[in-house]
Amino acid sequence: MRKLNLPDIKATLKKEEGKVWIFDMIRKKYIILTPEEWVRQHFIHYLILELHYPRSLFRIEGSLTYNKLQKRSDILIFDRAGKPWMLIECKAADIRLSQKAFNQVAVYNMTVNAKYLAVTNGMAHYCCEASKQGETPVFLDAFPEFV
Repeated sequence: MRKLNLPDIKATLKKEEGKVWIFDMIRKKYIILTPEEWVRQHFIHYLILELHYPRSLFRIEGSLTYNKLQKRSDILIFDRAGKPWMLIECKAADIRLSQKAFNQVAVYNMTVNAKYLAVTNGMAHYCCEASKQGETPVFLDAFPEFV
């Protein structure tokens, strides 16, 4: 897998049924290793080990409904009161981050109502305060501190 613009992780990998699997510390199980999963696992480790976001407040690939369609959010972090705090969309490292990725996380947030939205492809990472309909989002220079 490609080297990312994130700290290296001590990934636990296994090969089974001709596929490579990576252990997810949040879901506590092995997941098929895809390029997007590689980014997701690195980003989860970064948020927990470097930024000290509480592991217990993460939900990975959680189900949500938008316009009667079942969707899955990549990473959702809750605040200490149990309210959605940050919604993160992960893309594979070779996917260029475009307006489409930002639109996707913004659409998901119409259901979730998280305070912050983020998009990463493992090479570039963007975070903004969620904006109301018609408002311009405010992009942050760094990911917010979890308090």
